[in-house]
Amino acid sequence: MDKFKKLKIFNIVMGFFHFIQSILIFVLSTDFSLPVNTMYLKFDVNSLSLQPFLESIGEIRIGYVVALFLLLSSIAHFTISLPKVYEWYVKNLKKGINYARWYEYSISSSVMIIVIAMLVGVYDLSALILIFFLNMMMILFGLMMELHNQTTKKTDWTSYIFGCIAGIIPWIVIALYLFGSGDGENRAPDFVYWIFFSIFLFFNSFAVNMVLQYGKIGKWKDYTFGEKVYIILSLVAKSLLAWQVFAGTLRPV
Repeated sequence: MDKFKKLKIFNIVMGFFHFIQSILIFVLSTDFSLPVNTMYLKFDVNSLSLQPFLESIGEIRIGYVVALFLLLSSIAHFTISLPKVYEWYVKNLKKGINYARWYEYSISSSVMIIVIAMLVGVYDLSALILIFFLNMMMILFGLMMELHNQTTKKTDWTSYIFGCIAGIIPWIVIALYLFGSGDGENRAPDFVYWIFFSIFLFFNSFAVNMVLQYGKIGKWKDYTFGEKVYIILSLVAKSLLAWQVFAGTLRPV
């Protein structure tokens, strides 16, 4: 069987894996929610000065958000398996680029990082927006890396480096909240530490995969092998985060 036909079947199978998990998380999860806050300066009539004012603007059900990033991936896998879209997908793979991957990751992985941030106590709306879009920029720099190097004889790593800079900032913020939470009752639950280290490892594995692709090392000489690795890493990272969050906060007692 042609390697691209195998890749099509692989995408469909991965789509079902993501979809089934999305439904399971949606159905089985409790209504565990976390707050979203704002803190703006307001005039305090008592002190006659501007003071920071903390206000809760709502709550987000974490089970729904976890189900969402799994669902987004399933939709992406099914979409690129459609006849016309599949032809576009294969044409781009032959050129060493996959637009669909980067567009999907830019949203789904940014939703993932928001879940992790909220679990360590990042509830400020402005901070969450910044974290979401910094992560999105990291992914879009990945797209730029592939797009730019369509026109270069020698691999240009500028976009890769900029993407790494953008991508590490959300993790630094998360680490500050996680390790600054203190001891005893103030300490984050153990499962949050496991999430931090495991997902950080998998997020960085995507960057390693790109290095191996452009270095044409071993099986990575074939761009489609690297594509399969991306797909597997995506499934494992999303599944790992989903079920760790479920085990820690979403499973019925």
